Amino acid sequence: MPRKGQPGQTMTTIDPTRHEWARFERLIVFDGICNWCNAWVNFTMARDRGRFHFATLQSAKGQELLTLLGLPVQDFETFLLLERGQVFTRSTAALRIARTLSGWWPLLYGFILIPRGLRDILYNYVARHRYRLMGKADTCRIPSATDRDRFV
Repeated sequence: MPRKGQPGQTMTTIDPTRHEWARFERLIVFDGICNWCNAWVNFTMARDRGRFHFATLQSAKGQELLTLLGLPVQDFETFLLLERGQVFTRSTAALRIARTLSGWWPLLYGFILIPRGLRDILYNYVARHRYRLMGKADTCRIPSATDRDRFV
């Protein structure tokens, strides 16, 4: 399933018959109780021109997807970006999201040229300390009525 993509990334492709979320053009699957992650979702929604859908790792389908990909179903180490059936994680996912945002954020995609291992050092540090830095909620995010159509 894993295959080499652009410099510094390994991507996994999932078949839409193996998981229903593979049909989305762009879907961000994030830790729904992480305040840092929820802030990132809010930031993205304000700048993505409606290009992304969102789901939580804690949901039944999120857990199913993590299992399918062989990723931890608790103590999440990353969020996922599903893009046209391909799965991206960590800094690669963040940079691929940044390149679709409005404003100057797409310029950050240039960091994709840095080897993934080096980029992920910073990503892993923030991920490991995200609850300490921003806290966490008791329950997963509940989208507002205006945002509900963007969440699966």
